[in-house]
Amino acid sequence: MNSPHFPELLRYQSGFGNEFSSEALPGALPVGQNSPQKHALGLYTELFSGTAFTVPRSEARRSWLYRIKPSASHPRYERLARQIPGCELGPITPNRLRWNAQALPAEPTDFLDGLVTLAATNAADQADGVSVHLYAANASMERAFFNADGEWLVVPQSGRLRIVTELGMLDIEPQEIAVLPRGLKFRVELLDGQARGYICENHGGALRLPDLGPIGSNGLANPRDFLAPLASFENSDAPCTLVQKFLGEIWATELAHSPFDVVAWHGNNVPYKYDLRRFNTLGTVSYDHPDPSIFTVLTSPSPVTGVANMDFVIFPPRWMVAENTFRPPWFHRNVMNELMGLIAGAYDAKAVGFVPGGVSLHSCMSAHGPDDITVQKATAAELQPHKIENTMAFMFETAKVLRPSRHALESPTLQGNYDDCWHGMAKTFAPGNLS
Repeated sequence: MNSPHFPELLRYQSGFGNEFSSEALPGALPVGQNSPQKHALGLYTELFSGTAFTVPRSEARRSWLYRIKPSASHPRYERLARQIPGCELGPITPNRLRWNAQALPAEPTDFLDGLVTLAATNAADQADGVSVHLYAANASMERAFFNADGEWLVVPQSGRLRIVTELGMLDIEPQEIAVLPRGLKFRVELLDGQARGYICENHGGALRLPDLGPIGSNGLANPRDFLAPLASFENSDAPCTLVQKFLGEIWATELAHSPFDVVAWHGNNVPYKYDLRRFNTLGTVSYDHPDPSIFTVLTSPSPVTGVANMDFVIFPPRWMVAENTFRPPWFHRNVMNELMGLIAGAYDAKAVGFVPGGVSLHSCMSAHGPDDITVQKATAAELQPHKIENTMAFMFETAKVLRPSRHALESPTLQGNYDDCWHGMAKTFAPGNLS
């Protein structure tokens, strides 16, 4: 599927939210205007809008594309017989839930066929909040895809991906992420033969860097570490299947050309990648465990100030130095809803049962925290400075309740004994100690 215009060693542009510009051929990007009467190279001009035209300038997301064939050149879409498993939400449950890692497919399965919906805040035809999917694949896509329902945050757990998009290519590996704007066409090629990971589909306001407040002007995820692609294109008349997700359903049409034919582009509605290992972790240097909000990489705000439609939070390697402090995450009940995944290593609040590729879900006001083994070790530990290493966990946190899909609740990977990790915790109350 590669052409001479697709380089093997990828280069990127750095920055977050920038007004980027890129051309794969000299002279492909118009100078001084967006839509010339006749393009110098005979390209079609197309506006790719991620927001309404009249939003404040600081919120606007749009890019101008200069392509060989316009996106409008296609026949009718037809609904596919095969839909994404998990599109039906399951029965309401307030219980804490945890799943083992999904198995890799035995039969040839591309990224799109390897999708399954784990949970969502709303039914698929009510595009609001977020949805969470898992993917497991062992074959590269030979078709193209775009999602009309929201932007995608892709979190690989195993296996490197090459994501070929209209605006260029991104290579990502475990402990990196990619964000793909709503409506962007792409295909996923596997660089290691098989891959598995997580996707958060954001139906709300576009992801952006959180404000830092008293932290100041630096820290957490730094803008310069986000990378956007350079223009690259396919000039091909080979047939290509183009699939889209619309209100949760999968539809497809047949193109007589490659959809990855954008020779030049400029704007800020772009795909991008970020290496989680570059996150500037902050923490206490005195006492007590700080709120996990200081681990926020990206956020999608809600209409309520300070309450996120979705936060993407990570728990990377870091030093623990707090004095006279229970160092693991404390027991808590939260108005937000927390879906956690584990990319590598172990999570410091769970000694057993939470494995790389696994998922846990703690809904609004669901009591949770470290398991019994972790509590016993933490309360007895000698409080010397130590570093949590060889780990990377993350959380999709949302103000809206995430309901598991019926498919997820019936999955053999669902752990039926998750509550047991808190069972039989010792009663250590000793009022006589104060006398």
